[in-house]
Amino acid sequence: MAQLPILEFPDPRLRKIAAPVTEFDDGLRTLVDNMFETMYESEGIGLAATQVNVHKRLLVLDVSEEKDSPQVFINPEFEVIEEELQDYQEGCLSVPGFFEEVSRPRAIRVKAQNPHGESCELEARGLLAVCIQHEIDHLNGKLFVDYLSPLKRQRIRGKLEKEHRKSA
Repeated sequence: MAQLPILEFPDPRLRKIAAPVTEFDDGLRTLVDNMFETMYESEGIGLAATQVNVHKRLLVLDVSEEKDSPQVFINPEFEVIEEELQDYQEGCLSVPGFFEEVSRPRAIRVKAQNPHGESCELEARGLLAVCIQHEIDHLNGKLFVDYLSPLKRQRIRGKLEKEHRKSA
């Protein structure tokens, strides 16, 4: 396994819309393993392939306290099953160091495939629902900062650009 570099906002590659996964082979399963290693090493709870500059509809997550419940969603789609919104402090491995409140639907139904191409479906609530929606946003070229006011988004962008210049 290998840790992958994570793209950081405002990198334009984060805005690219991911293509459906069509090949469920060893290369895909290796990518899944590498994404889990990257996510765990970065102390994240979710990671979309877009964030590691692979523009395929794939995400991994583990919202368990013990970090022992990895989940993989390939070609995920969701429908809202509970319209009521919930607010969560969201952070993002592509927007390091920033946490902001975002409102999302409380419950969703997700349809996806596993690394072997088999279909699966589940209902998600709470943090799991938030995380799935957040990661699917990445696959659609959207970041959690897009839910913030233009002023907040610009402030975050400026601070991260400054950090990137320092480390370059």
